Amino acid sequence: MNTATANTGSTTTTDQPAPRQLRRSADGKMLGGVAGGIADYLNADVTVVRVIIAALTLLNGVGLALYLAAWLLIPEDGEEQSIAAAWIARRQHRSR
Repeated sequence: MNTATANTGSTTTTDQPAPRQLRRSADGKMLGGVAGGIADYLNADVTVVRVIIAALTLLNGVGLALYLAAWLLIPEDGEEQSIAAAWIARRQHRSR
């Protein structure tokens, strides 16, 4: 039985774009930059994101809770940590 194996050498490509990170928008923000950051991340219109958040808020109130959670958990452009992560780090530093 004659079996031939192909050499499938793996090549690594480095021309892939860096993964995008979800950040709150520092420019063009209305309140906390959450809608602008989500729109940038999804390549969507910021008005559409704001309308969805407003509709969720008016229909059942979950939009406000999601917006506040995103404001606390998503870091702003140029920042390393979110508001919540910075607050937790300060509390841990004080307790030592």
